[in-house]
Amino acid sequence: MIATLGLDTRVTLLITGLIFLAALLLGVWKYRGMRSSPDGAAHPYVDIAHRAALLYAFAGLLLAVFTELSAWPTAVNLAADLVVLAFFVGAIASYVLHGWRRDTTNQYRGDIPVALKLATVLLIVAEVGGFLVLFTGFLRAWQLG
Repeated sequence: MIATLGLDTRVTLLITGLIFLAALLLGVWKYRGMRSSPDGAAHPYVDIAHRAALLYAFAGLLLAVFTELSAWPTAVNLAADLVVLAFFVGAIASYVLHGWRRDTTNQYRGDIPVALKLATVLLIVAEVGGFLVLFTGFLRAWQLG
């Protein structure tokens, strides 16, 4: 059955599965933080990394569905998926870094570095733009349907 899925969908599911596995492992780190903390809470960015990875894993499933149903060529769908998934992974990695370093509880508080502002704008454009490619491919396939 998996062989009937497009390469773009299979790659998307593979990466999504790895994100979900990371979410589960981040949950272990979060649990350890909760158990060892006097207030019973993990560092905020450990919690954010865990939750974001869980949500991004399920968002990846949506990407896979829209990819499989898209009328666009495999290369277009795969490029859109990889852009979105790369930014998902990058966001999770930045949360993990802040959780590991315990250097902030809100990276947007105070003076925001230009690099963070730029990264945030790129994340928005990449995630929304990448999904719009897949969604318009779905709409096109529906129209051709």
